[in-house]
Amino acid sequence: GHQPFPAMVVDRLWNLVTANDAALTLLSDGLAPELLEPPVNVMRASLHPDGMAPRIVNFGPWATHLVDRIRREAEATGDPELGDLHAELCSYPGVAGSETVPDTVSRLFMPLVLRMPDGSELSFFSTVATFGTARDVTVEELSIESFFPADEATAAALRALSG
Repeated sequence: GHQPFPAMVVDRLWNLVTANDAALTLLSDGLAPELLEPPVNVMRASLHPDGMAPRIVNFGPWATHLVDRIRREAEATGDPELGDLHAELCSYPGVAGSETVPDTVSRLFMPLVLRMPDGSELSFFSTVATFGTARDVTVEELSIESFFPADEATAAALRALSG
């Protein structure tokens, strides 16, 4: 129902569970095949130098935003796998540690700006929804990330891509 805008469902480790066509198109474009082997970790696919990283126009702030999110989740849950993912992401070229997040505003809103193969740029903001009162541990560990166009040019481009 979110088409033509990207949306995905991820598990507690940010492994892709399912995604709509718009998200799959953006996620798979130009990524190294090994990053697309299941389970696809969307954080790894986003920040790895053979992943989406070269296409992210605002890579430094976006990467810091993502690793800060993973750090906070690892600290809140005590999950060693999230801690390992945080360490891995911080080891990638150009990814600064999450302690460099300057203020609360950048934690609340950080646009993702993607350069497309034709040189155009798409700008998004996203929301992450979790099931706070889930009665099933499997559902409790899922999150839905929905991307919305941050400008009319992005909205028009996504509508055109969806045919």
